[in-house]
Amino acid sequence: MSKYPTSQRVAAVYDPAQEGNPFLAAMPKMLAHSAFMAAVRSLPPLPAGLGAMMPEERRQHLPMLSSLFIPMDYTYVLYDQLFRALSSTYSTRTMLEEIQRTNALFRGSPIYATQPATGSILGVPGVGKSSTIRRSLSLLPQVIEHEKYQGKPFFCKQILYLIVECPSDCSVKTLGLNIAVAIDKAIGSSYAKQLTTLRSATASAIATQVKVLCLTHHVGLILIDEIQNAVTTAQKNKQIKPLIKFLVELTNDTCTSAFFVGTPIAEELFSSQEHLKRRTRGMRLLPFKPDGAYRAFLQAIWPYQLTPTTAPLSEQLANKLYDHSGGIPAYIIKIFQESQAQALLQGESCISAKTMQRAIERLAIKVPRTFSGGTHISDFEGCPDAEQPTSLDIEDTPAPVSRLYAKPRGRKAAPREETDLLLAYQGDNLENYLRTHGLLEEWPC
Repeated sequence: MSKYPTSQRVAAVYDPAQEGNPFLAAMPKMLAHSAFMAAVRSLPPLPAGLGAMMPEERRQHLPMLSSLFIPMDYTYVLYDQLFRALSSTYSTRTMLEEIQRTNALFRGSPIYATQPATGSILGVPGVGKSSTIRRSLSLLPQVIEHEKYQGKPFFCKQILYLIVECPSDCSVKTLGLNIAVAIDKAIGSSYAKQLTTLRSATASAIATQVKVLCLTHHVGLILIDEIQNAVTTAQKNKQIKPLIKFLVELTNDTCTSAFFVGTPIAEELFSSQEHLKRRTRGMRLLPFKPDGAYRAFLQAIWPYQLTPTTAPLSEQLANKLYDHSGGIPAYIIKIFQESQAQALLQGESCISAKTMQRAIERLAIKVPRTFSGGTHISDFEGCPDAEQPTSLDIEDTPAPVSRLYAKPRGRKAAPREETDLLLAYQGDNLENYLRTHGLLEEWPC
């Protein structure tokens, strides 16, 4: 049973086992694997009266496919990682330490504290990073309101998480304003309006104000989305160092956990900065393999056919859908949806290989031939509580991974004669092969 109702703001409920630390004692409980999967799964019901609908009415309901969300094993691993990051933030926080850190910020004194949890979640666009993160965090209250702790007045608001986008200009001021806006949305304050009056102030002054806000409202986790924007800006005007310096100082000075979310392009940035390497380890997600996990995903979405007749999940359709989507869930859903639209527009009763090909041409989807190194979302299997070393212990510079196909590409190998030199060079002992087949001319000494 959940500790809190599903709501953005809740009143604090304390765990007696965490005596002396109100922020950790008020933390929600981590969900078990089965409960989490049931909570984040989205399988909307098919529209009523579908059998009597005209083609244009059926097409109007096709956007419902975009709300499908099929959780996989990697989804729970990501939820577990973010929850543990939250717990690490509050594990060493007490009210006295919060006050000491705030005073140190204003005095400019050094702050000595436990290193907060930091990391990154990078993956191929469309693999489901942002949707998984947002659904995982939506199961937690964003704000916990404290009024009394251990019989004494204790008025404060604890913000568990903030999600902000990396500014495209890599400006510390813009990121500071984005964090203030996120705080305002969470607790209904007006800090962003106050910070806009400080636009003439230095970036360091605004950075200090943001750090104080994070301490004042006990922010547990900050997720910086679209971090690949920083790479693009760094290549253009080399303004990335101030932003990264601010993010590192923010986590160190406030002991707030931070995770970076984006595409594999950001790996170039993380690997180029020595102090970022240990702070940016985390998941590197690749698309489905053409395996059982991919077929299970298809079986989950296949009933959502709004055509007059349901097409069976044939080997031909499954392979065609994989080869043109590259195993990327967002592309799979998009092609599946557009195939039905094309079938209804052409007056066909159900989708077919022909209508699917027409949909692929309309969408003009081009999947890269190689991806940065990582773990395929098909590979997160086994016990949900088991360690997943392949997803976390990555190299600094992941090797490229060729994209997979349902059917091997290229022409079949043609039969060759034994005297063909290509066969000779494939063996381990070239001299012996040539001698055995009479291809070696030897002269007596």
